[in-house]
Amino acid sequence: MAKTAMAHARLSPEVKEQAESILKELGISISTAYELFYRQIIAYNGLPFDVRIPTEETAQAMQDARDGKGTLYSNVQDMLTDCEE
Repeated sequence: MAKTAMAHARLSPEVKEQAESILKELGISISTAYELFYRQIIAYNGLPFDVRIPTEETAQAMQDARDGKGTLYSNVQDMLTDCEE
């Protein structure tokens, strides 16, 4: 039995560069990151995160956050109060 196996993936160059930069900063090799991801798939018996189509409200909030328009709360109580209104 082989000690390792090869996995190939096609990514956009921008995604690859950004991810590799983050991994380098974390001190994690690409191979280690793949291994961690695959182990999480096994542990969760699926993807280790939710895969959903966001509602229009969620999509707008995500866009607002990217554009720097999101609401910042100084504490959880303020956030909860805002949600109740």
